[in-house]
Amino acid sequence: MGLLTEGTPLCWFDIVPHVDNIKECGLSQFITLYHRLKGRNDDKFLWGDEIEYTIVTFDHPNKKVRVALKSADLLRKLKSREEEVDKELHTPNVWCPEFAGFMIEGTPGLPYGGIDCFEIVEANMRSRREEINALLGNDESILSISFPSLGTNDFCDPHFSPKPEDPNSLAKSLFFPDECVCNFHPRYNNLDPEAENNALPDHIFMDHLGFGSGLCCLQVTLQAVNINEAKWLYDQLTPITPIILALSAATPMFRSYLSEVDSRWGVFSECADDRTAEERGLAPLGDNKFVIPKSRCDVTECYIHPCSTPYNDMPLVYSEKMLNHLVEGGVEENLAKHISHLFIRDPLQIFKERLEQNDWSEFEHFETIQSSNWMNMRFKPPPPDQTEIGWRIEFRPTEIQLTDFENTAFCCFLVLLTRVIVSYKLNLLMPISRVCENMKRAQKRDAVINQKFHFRPKLSSDEPFKPTECGMKELDPPLGTMELTIDQIINGDGGSFPGLISIINQFLDEATDMDVNTRNTISRYLRFIQKRASGELPTLAHWMRRFVQTHSQYKKDSHAGDEVIYDMLKKMDEISNDRRPCHDLLGEFWPHETTK
Repeated sequence: MGLLTEGTPLCWFDIVPHVDNIKECGLSQFITLYHRLKGRNDDKFLWGDEIEYTIVTFDHPNKKVRVALKSADLLRKLKSREEEVDKELHTPNVWCPEFAGFMIEGTPGLPYGGIDCFEIVEANMRSRREEINALLGNDESILSISFPSLGTNDFCDPHFSPKPEDPNSLAKSLFFPDECVCNFHPRYNNLDPEAENNALPDHIFMDHLGFGSGLCCLQVTLQAVNINEAKWLYDQLTPITPIILALSAATPMFRSYLSEVDSRWGVFSECADDRTAEERGLAPLGDNKFVIPKSRCDVTECYIHPCSTPYNDMPLVYSEKMLNHLVEGGVEENLAKHISHLFIRDPLQIFKERLEQNDWSEFEHFETIQSSNWMNMRFKPPPPDQTEIGWRIEFRPTEIQLTDFENTAFCCFLVLLTRVIVSYKLNLLMPISRVCENMKRAQKRDAVINQKFHFRPKLSSDEPFKPTECGMKELDPPLGTMELTIDQIINGDGGSFPGLISIINQFLDEATDMDVNTRNTISRYLRFIQKRASGELPTLAHWMRRFVQTHSQYKKDSHAGDEVIYDMLKKMDEISNDRRPCHDLLGEFWPHETTK
């Protein structure tokens, strides 16, 4: 979601004269923040999930499903209820606006801590779903999915039509009405005019940021012990992002058409691509300063820990002036390159009241640019006004899953993997260029069973631990990678590579403070990940394709009509609310056993 600041948003033409000053101030703010908090140490490992939901309404007589533009109304009701709750007796869930008026984001009221928290995570996710459903009408529901019919005729309730010829329209989209963008917060009214909308033959045409930002995902934020561990985990988890993207694939449809991709990632990247022709390298540089190879929503192009430097094998675009500003300000060079790379992007939203800021006490200019770079990983400094929060990383690629059980399983796997990486000092790094290649493969149709991915053949060293100035293990030279299937990466190759689950289970076997119930709960989540990886259980993307292709009304033209979408979402709603079993999607993992 990023930074949400109240105020009067400036239009792009009013922002332009201030861009250079905003960037300079933002860098100074980061330097201040860095020196103020770099010595922070011994924070507890904490984590939390962010789930984005889609609000839908079922028109049963006409067999039609629409997105319901109710997020602003729901947030007002939730805020009112939160103020009435006795917080000494109950910690309410936290709800925030998202890009679209049919989306809402929910997080647990407090972060989770140790391994025993997995006894309550799924129940908390269920409580969020129930909390929203209690505020909805009989024909409405909340689904943890990306709505497959965005941009189709009459897809929103209440009904609004796109106005591409209206000079007052923000985006002039052929398919996506301005009214669908969340008007509950002014940030979201400034994003769309910067996106390109060039149609290509034999492609599904999507001409609005909403086709990317209107899709839902699952994000996990993890707090590290200190800045050093946060940088280390940022790097170590980066090679895992394509693996999780393929495992969680859940977005095969756009504008009711079946596509040849299974993920939202590339669509979001293209819809959020606000690069000019100069920045794309299609015209000589004039008004712009850089040729930028990627959208602001894409794969990170550099590791940030000093020990990871040998694996940075791609040219990184950044301003030497910005880099020097940071390095001369005392920021370590790898991190300085990362920040200066983020700052080649222009700010998307600036508020009139916040143009002038004190770089020693205010940090919104930094956060404005930091939070509008939507990469697969995000490095997050502590917020200066919340002393209880430390250095964090955000894992961002996971596709949202249909059920609370599945979403919990992915959180469980990721959190345990971070504990294994830290405890066993694993090294998952590979050349960053191969991570980028893996992300491309991960989005392909049925990638989880059909694609192979670059991965390290050896995750640890037999040699003794060798500390370095940066405080982590001295890494071996960049090793070659082998190509493995997701099944082999997760479950092992039957030979020299043990598989990530095997290493996690070894870690759990050595845990002395875990009760039987917690171990059984965790084992259930890990078995699900194993079966998803092996192909025994399908991804939601595969399940949706099969549903559409076997429906009696499907005309074998890649298009799913209203009745097909209605039947599919009705079934998905029943599954997600435990009213209907679905063994062909979840196998033995339904019904769900959760702590109530």
